[in-house]
Amino acid sequence: MEKKIIGIDLGGTSIKFAILTQAGEIQEKWSIKTNILDEGSHIVPEMIASIQHHLDLLNLTAENFLGIGMGSPGVVDRQAGTVVGAYNLNWKTPQLVKEQMEVALGIPFYIDNDANVAALGERWVGAGGNAPDVVFMTLGTGVGGGVIADGNLIHGIAGAGGELGHIVVDFDQPIMCTCGKPGCLETVASATGIVNLTRRYADEYAGDARLKQLIDDGDDVTAKVVFDLAKEGDELALIVYRNFSRYLGIACANIASILNPSTIVIGGGVSAAGEFLLNGVEAVFKANAFPQVASSTKLSLAQLGNDAGVIGAASLVLQ
Repeated sequence: MEKKIIGIDLGGTSIKFAILTQAGEIQEKWSIKTNILDEGSHIVPEMIASIQHHLDLLNLTAENFLGIGMGSPGVVDRQAGTVVGAYNLNWKTPQLVKEQMEVALGIPFYIDNDANVAALGERWVGAGGNAPDVVFMTLGTGVGGGVIADGNLIHGIAGAGGELGHIVVDFDQPIMCTCGKPGCLETVASATGIVNLTRRYADEYAGDARLKQLIDDGDDVTAKVVFDLAKEGDELALIVYRNFSRYLGIACANIASILNPSTIVIGGGVSAAGEFLLNGVEAVFKANAFPQVASSTKLSLAQLGNDAGVIGAASLVLQ
């Protein structure tokens, strides 16, 4: 019988688990809350207990598994299987994740950064079509990503390869990024970035657009609100949408001109704006990319949603 794989997506609020086939099909999935108390010391023991519990329920043993793959925030040492600096997990000191998992479960364990792992998932069975050259960009609270070139994840000398959110694109009125550098893509193309742009252009706008009224009234404005109003033709929302598209489209053009991937996959919460988002970005991308790149690299929306992490984590085992 073909051996299965366990995929784990470790997040700040929940930990997602899945049992998958070697073809990337999810057979079982579940999740638990992330317990970050006591400097995150309960996280790995609770993951182990949850896996053991589900293997017992399903009458499975270590013999049934090829390995466990996991995506984690923070700085990951893939060889040592450790994580440090995952502040949303309360992990300030190096965590011996691989050692604890392998000793307790007797199954080989593999780990990588969570954004890289999501990129592997979308590349394998999502919008990347299992092509060897794929870039994944996730637009959430920040902008993360992963670069796969010639079938291999790009990690870089310090593990910072694929930090797409920190490409500098805003030279107009650069906002200071959380990384300490002004003008990063993250400051204008994330969920937070769209709100930044809304405030910027609302200050300069003198019309009576609905979005302007919401800002002036101090209402809570989100990326979804901005895109919904832009779809309805709201004048200020369209100004924000066009500038968001300009920044993200130029970033995609620069990334593609360096790497010429078959696909740049755009995911994360902001991508819920769908084809409307893609159309605006694509127009800027095609106008700014190197001609052969513009005709051979395509932009696509992510397909796997919340499953990208567990599927990509599983693929670490096969690599």
